[in-house]
Amino acid sequence: MPVFYWTMGVLIVGTLVPSVLYLLLYAVTGEEGCMRRARALWNFSRVLTLVGFNALVWGHVVVGLWRIWFS
Repeated sequence: MPVFYWTMGVLIVGTLVPSVLYLLLYAVTGEEGCMRRARALWNFSRVLTLVGFNALVWGHVVVGLWRIWFS
C-alpha cells in the first residue's frame, strides 16, 4: 500500500502544483491559454484524487472480506 500512496500523492501533487502556477500566470498576464491549462490540470488532479480514494476504499473492502471469508 505505501507504493500506492506515494504514487497517487506524486501524481496528485504533480498536477496540482502546475495548475496553481498556471492560475497565477493567468492572474498576472491575463493569457487565456494559461487559464485553459490551469483548468485542465485542476480537473485532472480532481479525477486522480477521486480514483485514488475509490481504489483505497474498495481495496480495504476487498481485504476485509478476504479476511472474513478465508481466515
